[in-house]
Amino acid sequence: MIFVDTSAWYALYIPRDQDHARSNEWRKTHTERLLTTDHVVVETLNLLTVRKEPDRARELSRSLFAEAPARLHRTTDADMRRAREVFERFTDKEWSFTDCVSYAVIERLGIKKAFAFDDHFRQFGIVEVVP
Repeated sequence: MIFVDTSAWYALYIPRDQDHARSNEWRKTHTERLLTTDHVVVETLNLLTVRKEPDRARELSRSLFAEAPARLHRTTDADMRRAREVFERFTDKEWSFTDCVSYAVIERLGIKKAFAFDDHFRQFGIVEVVP
């Protein structure tokens, strides 16, 4: 299973994004099951909306809530507690709270790869970042 971050969703859905071609090419050649969190979905839909892409936001919303491109992990209380610990511990990093939730979920589920263009995932040190 591969975790999918906001940066990857954005690159997949926005043709003008610098990583669009690379993300689509990678996605075409990899069939592993994808997983994303409710926090990543909120962050992605907000990003698309504020960047004047409401139609693409609605398209992605319909797709993700149908769990078409990825399994949607609903964040648990345990995930939130761990995310808060990560948020409090790594004060030298500029990780968003959503990044910390992602860290907690990746760690708890034993996910080995993350589809992301966000360097914070490399900083995690617990997951291989693709592509």
